[in-house]
Amino acid sequence: MGEPLTDSKEVKIGIIGESGLDTPLALNDRKECAVCTPFGKPSDIIIEGDIENVKCALLSRSGRLHDIMPSNVNYRANIWAMRKLGCTHILATNTVSSLRDYIHQGDVVVPHDIIDNTTKREQTFYDGAVGSPFGVCHLPMYPVFCERTRNQLVRAANLLEIATHSKGTVITLEGPRYSTIAENNLFRSWGADLLSMTLCPEAALAKEAGILYASFCFVTNKECWCVNQQVANTHEIIYAFKKKLDKIQNILINTIKGISQENWSEEILKAKMLVCSNFSNRNQ
Repeated sequence: MGEPLTDSKEVKIGIIGESGLDTPLALNDRKECAVCTPFGKPSDIIIEGDIENVKCALLSRSGRLHDIMPSNVNYRANIWAMRKLGCTHILATNTVSSLRDYIHQGDVVVPHDIIDNTTKREQTFYDGAVGSPFGVCHLPMYPVFCERTRNQLVRAANLLEIATHSKGTVITLEGPRYSTIAENNLFRSWGADLLSMTLCPEAALAKEAGILYASFCFVTNKECWCVNQQVANTHEIIYAFKKKLDKIQNILINTIKGISQENWSEEILKAKMLVCSNFSNRNQ
């Protein structure tokens, strides 16, 4: 472990998650913040405060009323707002469904890779539009997530003795419908372990913003490929998430505590340099 950051001033942690995640979360000096970005408004106001003496910023990805369809989430505005507020890290929570026999409802998965099967979402900040950053960024996507931040999530979940998978490949679908058995089998053949509707393009945008990003996924159900389990409806999926909300929040709190006890200066610099070294424009 690196040199401790006794005052935690070098890190600020953004949390992007499901609706209702912030309600019981212990935030000191809580304040609400409306952030303007070149890409429009974020999904909701951002709630700032301290968790374990670490500066944090919370955002409900689909709005606090859960009234934004996955493809209509303004992912660019959400990530840009976190960048504007000075976040060095983002911890994302995602509800997912399982494509594998060994990944069960209630498990936590800290994914290491993604498959983006979406088609309607803005994938980059560098799109040439007015107000966007100038040029083009050809960003490498290996590794997808910050490995050191991923390890903190795995450690926090293991300390709480929560059934945790330290790897997994998540495919992001456009939604809002669920997939068919034929689609399930196709995704399984591609190597996907989990289905999400919200992880992409959020992960790539965070990387493009120079932010250390990792996700932990809560498994709410198995997909329809699994003939041994009744297909879950939306209300059952939401209930499964809410039932484990305290567990999810404890993982977050322990991860934040762990991050604050390490020196992240080198990783933060590398994340920013990665963007600079893969950026091009006609003046170069």
